Amino acid sequence: MSQQNISVLTLTVTASGTVTTARGVGYDGAQATTAGQKVMGIAMTGAAAGESLAVVTKGTAIVESGAAIAIGDSLMVDTQGRVTPVTGNLSIGSGATPVTSTAANGEILTGADLPEYLVGDALQAASAAGKFIEILLR
Repeated sequence: MSQQNISVLTLTVTASGTVTTARGVGYDGAQATTAGQKVMGIAMTGAAAGESLAVVTKGTAIVESGAAIAIGDSLMVDTQGRVTPVTGNLSIGSGATPVTSTAANGEILTGADLPEYLVGDALQAASAAGKFIEILLR
């Protein structure tokens, strides 16, 4: 499979810090710095603070891996904005509503954000960190 950026929707934002090409970008225009952070999309190019930055939000994007990745893995960002397989950290945090119904099936969270956000799914494999792969954005 060849690598492509098939952008269905690209937004231009003002970078609020240094952003590296092919890394996750938060809604504040900064490169992602928290593992599992909710991101707007993937930076198509690098940018310095105050510069315009094109961010792919829908479609496919070329991203930098932060770990080994298999085709089909669900992905989140790491502390450097690279993508890694999700860790499955879905523990119920403080303030969550306990479920006491005998009909409840599984964990139910209400009134809070998830502990990890998915950015997409791997269309290509990465053997280690630092590889560039194409992903399908969610």
